[in-house]
Amino acid sequence: MTDLEDLTARARAWLADDPDETSRAELSRVLDGLPGTADDLADRFAGPLTFGTAGLRGPLRAGPNGMNLAVVTQAAAGLVGWLAARGGTGPLVIGYDARHGSKEFAERTARVATGAGREAMLLPRPLPTPVLAYAVRKLGAAAGVMVTASHNPPQDNGYKVYLGESLGGELGAGAQIVPPADVEISAAIAAVGRLSTVPLGDLGVVLDDDIVESYVEAAATVVDPDGPRDLAVAYTPLHGVGATTLAAAFAHAGFARPHLVAEQAEPDPLFPTVAFPNPEEPGAIDRVIELATVTGADIAIANDPDADRCAVAIPGPQGWRMLRGDEVGVLLADHLQRRGVAGRYATTIVSSSLLSELCARRGVPYGATLTGFKWIVRAGADLAYGYEEALGYCVAPSLVRDKDGITAALLVAELAAGLKASLRTIGDRLDEIAAEFGVYATDQLSVRVDDLSEIDTAMAYIRTKTPGSLLDDAVISVEDLAPENDVLILRTESARVVVRPSGTEPKLKAYLEVVEPVVDGDVAAARERAAASVRALRTETAAALGIW
Repeated sequence: MTDLEDLTARARAWLADDPDETSRAELSRVLDGLPGTADDLADRFAGPLTFGTAGLRGPLRAGPNGMNLAVVTQAAAGLVGWLAARGGTGPLVIGYDARHGSKEFAERTARVATGAGREAMLLPRPLPTPVLAYAVRKLGAAAGVMVTASHNPPQDNGYKVYLGESLGGELGAGAQIVPPADVEISAAIAAVGRLSTVPLGDLGVVLDDDIVESYVEAAATVVDPDGPRDLAVAYTPLHGVGATTLAAAFAHAGFARPHLVAEQAEPDPLFPTVAFPNPEEPGAIDRVIELATVTGADIAIANDPDADRCAVAIPGPQGWRMLRGDEVGVLLADHLQRRGVAGRYATTIVSSSLLSELCARRGVPYGATLTGFKWIVRAGADLAYGYEEALGYCVAPSLVRDKDGITAALLVAELAAGLKASLRTIGDRLDEIAAEFGVYATDQLSVRVDDLSEIDTAMAYIRTKTPGSLLDDAVISVEDLAPENDVLILRTESARVVVRPSGTEPKLKAYLEVVEPVVDGDVAAARERAAASVRALRTETAAALGIW
């Protein structure tokens, strides 16, 4: 049998078991187009989607290497079977965003759960991921599923899995899965037989708005009830599901309703006004900055489409600019510490090292973890706060043990309102932190690829031709976390480079940091020197990866 004949046989076997008429028609068209569609067919059957940094995620298309009803049915059956085998107690709680297929995938998950004899609870409508993470703990669930592709392009969808306390333990209650659970669930999914034999029940319990109101009330407690509230905010959910929940949380906390970017206010799975629905991408927050300028807002805030991330922009002498995730991360840590919030403050190995210095000088427990909130929230039972440079912040681990763009936005608003009441700004506070600790300038070199082998080539290149110096300073340490983790860390006395493949997108990422002391209180001059150094470091890193 030729390779194409084998591929065609596997595709026809999949087609015969696919429960979705639309997917069957799609795959039939690909089969009818052979041999011209052979590459397309091979890609669809290159392998099943696997659990990565954030569970399943991939393009909406027929076949095992895509997000579709067949893959979701198999994933749900494997997950429910694993929960039963491990003795997980409680219901399966399911949430979903407004992407194409999300509601259908959520409802199929619920029906698989009830068909297997486990209670299913479905959130009432498309809602932010943090609401699902909150509900897992609030409702004593065995696990939770969130159908979302977060900030990925419109053609994608995904499937995040959270564990309840019975299987996740104290640190993993309401958190995303980590090894060995991900490997075990993958094995359980692979062991599912024909989909036509998977029993389907009803939808279970469709929850009402009580769970959303409970989340909103809990979210509002992250701010001091007696603090200043005079603040004008411009906001966008980037065509996602955050607007209603964020507005309710702001109102419950006593803030004025944010000015809303009208053309991005309603959920739209096509994300028509942005190239990529990710606040980090160039141009993504242009419209909310325009709105902030027109309305005279004090700050601008953007959530990503599932509202677990939070972007912040502030006005300055050169106009509005979006703060880096590391800037917001340290600002919120500093704010919580000044409020007297005790406990461990954690971030990842790719985030700025400023948080470790902040904690060291103040005698506050610190934690550094691998990339991803599934690791950050497991930094310790005493966790008070965690953040990652990719705009993710966990400001209330007792409520949501994951990144939460709603509570982060509330805490940013509290900080900005307090500074405004004392005739200061977030920019002023950043300068004060720099004057005390030095300028920690960070940047990222991110390369999107069409062929994942390009990432392997670049990682091999820098490992075999590791530079001996960066910015004319000797590299004093090289830390290679392979084979457990594909991460390489280079350090000089005043700079650091961390290189790794993305866990959620076809990207190679290099995280850059330069530390520049402030001389004679001149923060502006130190920022200029640091910016120039980061630009040079970016060029040197690209060359070291062989991608210049």
